[in-house]
Amino acid sequence: MYDESRGAPREGFPAGTAWSEIPDDWCCPDCGVREKIDFDEVVGADS
Repeated sequence: MYDESRGAPREGFPAGTAWSEIPDDWCCPDCGVREKIDFDEVVGADS
């Protein structure tokens, strides 16, 4: 799960990086999803 407040530092996205700033072809290193269009937004989830 991508949390904008935490970012993904090991992927080069510091805390505060908005989801809209993540490249469309970014591949999640944890689950292998290959494109942003395949992600679902989770609202109100605690991480």
